[in-house]
Amino acid sequence: MSPTDPDYERRVRDSFARQPFMAHLSARIASLAPGECVVEADHAPELTQQHGYFHGGVMASLADSAAGYAAYSLMPADSSVLTVEYKINLMRPGIGERLSARARVIRPGRTLSVVQADVYAMSGGTESLCVTSLQTLMCLHGQADDPGRSSVSAPSRGEGRTL
Repeated sequence: MSPTDPDYERRVRDSFARQPFMAHLSARIASLAPGECVVEADHAPELTQQHGYFHGGVMASLADSAAGYAAYSLMPADSSVLTVEYKINLMRPGIGERLSARARVIRPGRTLSVVQADVYAMSGGTESLCVTSLQTLMCLHGQADDPGRSSVSAPSRGEGRTL
């Protein structure tokens, strides 16, 4: 797959760095290529549920971000990305030292892209597939991801937008 923006890597990494929620999870982009993104997070007690496993919401969030940035890597420089929908299957508990969400674009589109993201729990040199998801992402043309550069202003808190 070929990116439409030769500077896609900087744009994706800058956008990821502006996400307070990913910072809250101590998540990071482990690798990035056109149409592919890997987001990882290390085990921490605050990311677990009552049994000590990674919380399903954490795994879903990592899958969502990895998929979004895989799709965003192929989008134009003056655009931004939003998740339209996703289907997620939790197949086994997230037990390990680290989660790795690996996403790849299945079908890039002008407006809608379809992405598969799988989340693996890494433990002692082995990995276990915990989550698989299929997501649809929307390209918002003419609305740069960086609010300071956007040609279309984002809605105020409490204000809706019709897409």
